[in-house]
Amino acid sequence: KMPDQIAAEGKTLRLNGMGLRTKIVFKVYVAGLYLETLSKDAATVIASDQVKSMRLAILRSLKGTQVSEAIEEGFEKNSKPQMAALKPRLTKLGTLIPNVEKGDDVVLTYVPGKGTVVTVKGAEKGVVEGKDFADALFSVWLGGNPVQDDLKKELLRG
Repeated sequence: KMPDQIAAEGKTLRLNGMGLRTKIVFKVYVAGLYLETLSKDAATVIASDQVKSMRLAILRSLKGTQVSEAIEEGFEKNSKPQMAALKPRLTKLGTLIPNVEKGDDVVLTYVPGKGTVVTVKGAEKGVVEGKDFADALFSVWLGGNPVQDDLKKELLRG
């Protein structure tokens, strides 16, 4: 269960969709996509310059490196041509994500003109600059080669 709406940067974001991320037989997290303007179109969501948030409700203990390596893999699959420009900020993201336990939340919120705010266990850890970075980040779940096809469909229920 995830809230129907959340507040971020003075905006009300509504739950666009949510789904379960599994790896082999393990339930890893429940992802919820929150948007100012709901949409069923992945390209629209990625390209939009609105406050948007991906909430990961963690279902098992993970090292911070496991989380950041999985995100990096998604960057490689969806944003390979931009990797040279994105890599330093991807490294920064990795430093902002600590080890997490079942019940923790990792929230990645893009704020126009500011960047992607990383919040873990309710505490803001830092900001990764750039809309190009946010586009690549949301492409991990919503791009042409998403981390999991059925998860992408669930996130885009609108």
